[in-house]
Amino acid sequence: MSLSTPSPREFLAAAAPGTRVVVRYRIDGGLTDALGYLLGTSDGDCTVRTRQSDVVIPLDLVTAAKEVPPAPERRRPAH
Repeated sequence: MSLSTPSPREFLAAAAPGTRVVVRYRIDGGLTDALGYLLGTSDGDCTVRTRQSDVVIPLDLVTAAKEVPPAPERRRPAH
């Protein structure tokens, strides 16, 4: 018995808000990634809170998505 991997759209629809994710999606001229916390998913898009801003991504443009572990803690400066 093999388990099927959910599509990126299915993964995003099932993921709980607050899950840390990376979402790869198409833009003019190629692909880009959004790394951050999933704020929510609707019928047509998902919103990811990155370090710079909230990114609204149309689900039709998503090519891959997965959960990622928490970011490592920042190191304190050495003196």
